[in-house]
Amino acid sequence: MNKLKTTMQTKPLALALLAAFALAAAGVMLYSPASNAADEKKTAPTPALTVSTTRPQSATLPLKLTANGNVAAWQEASLGSESTGLRLTEVRVNVGDVVKKGQVLAVFSADTVNADVAQARAALAEAQANAAEAQANAKRARAVQASGALSEQQVSQYLTAEQTANARIASARAALASQQLRLKYTQVVAPDSGVISARTATVGSVVGAGTELFRMIRQGRLEWRAEVTAAELKSIRVGSTATVKAANGSELAGKVRMIAPTVDPQTRSALVYVDLPPDTRSNAPFKAGMFASGHFELGTSSALTLPQPAVVVRDGFPYVFRLNADSRVSQLKVQTGRRLGDRVEILSGVTAQMPVVLSGAGFLNDGDLVRVANAVPSTAPATATATAPTPAQRASAQLPH
Repeated sequence: MNKLKTTMQTKPLALALLAAFALAAAGVMLYSPASNAADEKKTAPTPALTVSTTRPQSATLPLKLTANGNVAAWQEASLGSESTGLRLTEVRVNVGDVVKKGQVLAVFSADTVNADVAQARAALAEAQANAAEAQANAKRARAVQASGALSEQQVSQYLTAEQTANARIASARAALASQQLRLKYTQVVAPDSGVISARTATVGSVVGAGTELFRMIRQGRLEWRAEVTAAELKSIRVGSTATVKAANGSELAGKVRMIAPTVDPQTRSALVYVDLPPDTRSNAPFKAGMFASGHFELGTSSALTLPQPAVVVRDGFPYVFRLNADSRVSQLKVQTGRRLGDRVEILSGVTAQMPVVLSGAGFLNDGDLVRVANAVPSTAPATATATAPTPAQRASAQLPH
């Protein structure tokens, strides 16, 4: 009896335990797939940015040698007075004026010089008159010399007087020429065409011989004196083309006229003289004495290039982002060179077939996961594959229909 009672009490407990296990199994079958999907969704990485890519391309770029230097006058003439003690009465030009060869720039008082010229002419006339008399006496002395009417000493005196009179004529003529030259120097004349670059002449001043009154840039020609290193000199030839850029952005093309034969022992640089086209306008972009930069054209060469947006500058260094097979990017430090339009020469850091991020590179960091907008779609066929049934599917298959 007791044994039957114990068996009857144990049976409900077993049924309860069995029911609890069934509920737990059902809960696992219902909630486990959803939980796994949520975990997978939570741990799946999200692309940082959608980008486009490109590959380096070979392009022909010009070879240029950059340099800096000063703009100076090709030749600058110093114009001054060649007379002494004359008063300046007229100044006809000022700084910046364009003058022509032979043009009168300044005038000195000529009153004193005109008087000296007149005096020299009178002295010449007197010498010529005395010479005429001496020549007549010498002629008569020669005529009577054979007859003995005059002694040898007297004949010699007449002949000497003739020679002296002729010498005095020559001296008087030289004195007249000197005074006429002084009269010519009362006008300061431009020796060549050009532009007046400086003026010290003042009306009313009395200046001495050799005093500078004006400075003139001959023919208005300027030159760019570029400083290049000794190692760079071998790349430059006389006649090479150079482009010079002024501080205001204006550019001029010139030709190499001369290369200095020496190198500065202090700076180890040499001067290259580049002729610039003459420009005598008052508003000409290039002025003597100004600083200018420029470059020499040395030909062309092939180079590996990338579009400018693909190169990112960080902390003063250029970088590109390489796209890896796992859709992550690697930040690569590169060395850039020449530029042509929107393309930049890459000297090192990339290869010709390397995929590089083009758009959005400035927002990326090393190792970021990206989505590529211009990626080539996969050509693998969309075939169905068999997968293992889930516990819920197995339970559903076991239910009666």
